[in-house]
Formats: sequence, structure tokens, C-alpha cells
Amino acid sequence: MQWLRNLPGGDINQAALIRSKDLQFFLKYHHNAPADMFATEATALSEILQLDCIRVPRPIALGKHDQTSWLVLEYLELTDKGPTALLGEQLAAMHDKDHDYYGWCCNNYIGSTTQFNARSDNWCRFWAGQRLQPQLEMAEAAGFGGKLLDNGARLLSGIEQLMDGHEPGASLLHGDLWAGNKAFTTGGQAVIFDPASYYGDREADIAMTELFGGFDSEFYAAYRAHTPLPDAYSLRRELYNLYHVLNHLNLFGGAYLSRCEQMTDSLLAQVR
Repeated sequence: MQWLRNLPGGDINQAALIRSKDLQFFLKYHHNAPADMFATEATALSEILQLDCIRVPRPIALGKHDQTSWLVLEYLELTDKGPTALLGEQLAAMHDKDHDYYGWCCNNYIGSTTQFNARSDNWCRFWAGQRLQPQLEMAEAAGFGGKLLDNGARLLSGIEQLMDGHEPGASLLHGDLWAGNKAFTTGGQAVIFDPASYYGDREADIAMTELFGGFDSEFYAAYRAHTPLPDAYSLRRELYNLYHVLNHLNLFGGAYLSRCEQMTDSLLAQVR
């Protein structure tokens, strides 16, 4: 195995291009990573591959050396320009595959934060108990109290009003679908990667595409043409994206506090 060069990484892991004989591979590695972080990522990639709806890098091997965990993936030559309508169409096809519970086979990670995935047959309880409540508890432990925790408690109490009987199908989700986790091969295939997958409301994936931008109108038009979004999606979008902004608060600090407070204010204004 030959080390070729370091590659730009994300906020959590480091990356490199490596070669074995005539084959190239993508290596992700992390010093002192949670023991199962890369194993759960490989499981999610394999699950998406099995649906055969959208391209993801194929997991090859994973392990640990000293305190450094690593994951070897198929190397894909990627570009940020490509057929965005195809991405929307293929993501909608992936979301069309229904499962019989919300959650996942195990807990996994959103960034380096534990993402709780206990199985549930009630979406509202799942989102409150497995998504928002753990993030609010982490925020409290990190010293972000006051208004955020007061609003958070009220929000958890009023979440059934906000969901208003919403009982979505349990779709396989990417789980962390911001613009940095999608690309295109030089051959024109849409690719998603770095998943934090679970079974849940497909709207949660679409909501995150709108949180930080980077997805164009052709993507949304193709997705909606395949699977229209209901009118009430615009309210749930804020509820779903609060999870990710809380996670950014817990990962990266107080720069995200005011946005969390603004989002909880906005949501609570809809609770009677």
C-alpha cells in the first residue's frame, strides 16, 4: 500500500489518497475516534448501495492502528459540477423505499456526536426523544442554559402540535445531507457520501439541503416531480433543521447559540 497524498478533509476527519498496485483508494482517518464511528458509516454506505438508487463510495476495509481509526473507500474522481436534476431524482427514488420502523440498527454519529437511533413506531416521539432532547442535554452540559433550555423544554412539550399528526413513511435517509456531502463523478453520476443514516421522514433530508444552501432549483424540481412535498413541510423544515444547528452548537461552540434561540422562538410561535 503506497501513500500518495493528503486530501482536503472535513471538519471531523482527515483524508488521503492511497494506492495498492494499480488501484487507488480514498482513506479517511481520525485520531481517537469513537470505536465504532467508521463501522457505522460503512454500514450506512452498504445499506444505500443495496437499494441501488444513487451512487456512494463502496466501503473496502476499516480498522485501527494505535489510536488512529481508519476507513478505506472506493476512490471516485469527483467534481462539484454535474447533473443536479439527476441527484434530485435519485435521492427521491432512495426515499421511496419504505421500512417498518423509525431509527436504525444501532446508534451512529452526526459528525463526531453520537446520534441515537432506538427503534420506534411513532415519528413524533422519535424526533423528540432521539434527536432534540439529547442535543439539548448536551447543550446544557456544555453550559448553554437559560433561554435555549427553557425554549427547548417548551418545544418538546409542544412538538405534537407542530407535527400535527404527521406520520411519514420510514425512508432510508442520508442523515447529514449538506452540500459538502454531495458531488458528481467526472462521468456524470450523482454521488452522496459521509452519511449519518437512519430510517425516518424524507423531509428531514430535504430540510438539511436548505439549511446551508448549495442545492439548485433543478435539484428541487426533479425531487418534487418524483415525490411532491406537502404544504406543512415548511414548518417541519425548521423543526428538523434545529437538530443540526444544535449539533453545530455542541460541536463548534457558542457562535451557533443565537441561531438556535431564534429557531426555537420561531417554532414556539406556532404552538398554541
